[in-house]
Formats: sequence, structure tokens, C-alpha cells
Amino acid sequence: MMGHIDIILLAMFAVVLIARLYKVLGRRTGHEQQRDPFAGVANDDGRRDKVIPLPDRAPRADESAKPALDSPAAVPVAEAGPLQPGIARIRAADPEFDPTLFVAGARQAFEMILNAFATGDVVTLRPLLNDEVFDNFSRAIKGRQQAKQTLSTTLVGINSVDLIEADLQGRNAVVTVKIVSDQINVTRDADGKVVDGDPTTVAAVTDIWTFSRNTRSRDPNWTLVATRSPN
Repeated sequence: MMGHIDIILLAMFAVVLIARLYKVLGRRTGHEQQRDPFAGVANDDGRRDKVIPLPDRAPRADESAKPALDSPAAVPVAEAGPLQPGIARIRAADPEFDPTLFVAGARQAFEMILNAFATGDVVTLRPLLNDEVFDNFSRAIKGRQQAKQTLSTTLVGINSVDLIEADLQGRNAVVTVKIVSDQINVTRDADGKVVDGDPTTVAAVTDIWTFSRNTRSRDPNWTLVATRSPN
């Protein structure tokens, strides 16, 4: 009986210790610099007709496949206001387009791409990006590898994903989202010494990502065609 009590007490002590450790490592002072892992990745705003499919991002026909609207990943998107004309043009070419489902998919794509870029996983990145963005990302990854540096990215949480632009350009639907997230980004050299970032600092990072898909294609998936930070 006493053995079980000891185990319970040890478990309670571990929970308290972890909670205190998180408060120290995750403390935010309000003066953190934004360390965007994509800030050094150059890319342009060119949007080509050729798009690469974004795996497992297609909404299914049955309603049960849609994310619950009360979940953080599926906050309903307001379709009135300045976005309405662009959304209407996309829907004229693709009646299946659902802004709310798109934002939920963009959130998932952001997590996947962020992690793959940090770990240098070009195999995962290849089908998620168009040619130009992939070339820029892979160039940045090779630069890290040649410098014998590693990037560690911890996505603490995504605070918001807002659709800010939507339009139809030729046959391509082009949609831009602003993603605000809390991240810990640290670059280390070959000896494990920190050369950029702070492993004890959580920084608020704002990314603006543009996705595109060919509305005449049978493939309903989207590809990342541009990334930028706010001016």
C-alpha cells in the first residue's frame, strides 16, 4: 500500500516540476525579437500555372470529414467585405471552394512545412511547394548543412490563421493567409553552441503565406507559392 502512495507522490512531484520548468522556459517578456525561420529564405511573388499537389489536403464529399466548426482549426471565415469578390470568382471556377476548410488545411500545412524545413526534410517539402519556393527552401537547407549548423524549431502554438487575400488569376485560385504563431527557434553550430536564437525565449512570429491551385485540374490540392513577412 505504501509503495502505491510513494508512486502517486512522485508522479505529483513530477507534474509540479514540469509545470514550473515550463513557466521558466516559456516566459515571455513582451520584448522578444521575432525569429522567423523563413526570414532568410528569399522568394518572389511569381505565381506559375504549374502547381504541385498538397497531399491529404482535399476536403471529402461527406460532411463527417469536415473539421468541427468549434475547433481552433476551423474557425468560420467571414466571407463578406473586401474578400467577397475574390472568393466569388474562385467559387465560380471551383464551386467546392470552402474558405473555412481552406484555413484549416493551411494551418496543418504550416505545421508540416515548418517542421520539415527545420529538420531539412526535403522529401516532405517537395510535394508541398511549387518549384521556385522549393528551390529557395532547399538552398537555405543546404546552406545550413554546409555551415554544419542545425535549426531547432518548436511550434508552441498557432494563435491565428486569417485569410487576407483571395482571387482568381487566370485558371489559378490564389489565396493568402496571415499566420501568427508562438515559436522557439534556435540555430546551433557543429559543437552544439547557439549561434542564433534563444532556447528559453518564446517569440511571436507572423508569416504571410500564399497558396495556389489550378481550378481546371482534377487534383483539389493546394501548393505553397510564396512566403513573406509583414512589412
